Amino acid sequence: MSFFDYLMGADARTALMGRMMQKVGVDKQLRVVADHVAVTNRAVDRCRSCGHQDECAAWLDETEHADHPPAYCRNGDLIARLQSIR
Repeated sequence: MSFFDYLMGADARTALMGRMMQKVGVDKQLRVVADHVAVTNRAVDRCRSCGHQDECAAWLDETEHADHPPAYCRNGDLIARLQSIR
């Protein structure tokens, strides 16, 4: 079981975060950043406090691959930083 498989089972909002990280292709980068557990926990907290869960779920269902998350994504800055370490 991968780290994101675990996160995806934790709760629906955390699952959205895991799906988003995979959709934009940064799930592997997140695991290798310094203090990745703390970074992941903060990202999960941002996702859990977002008010766009329904929109996010629909976007994830409709989008096969994306270069960036939707504008409302509270982890957009983190995703951009992770994309820069590809």
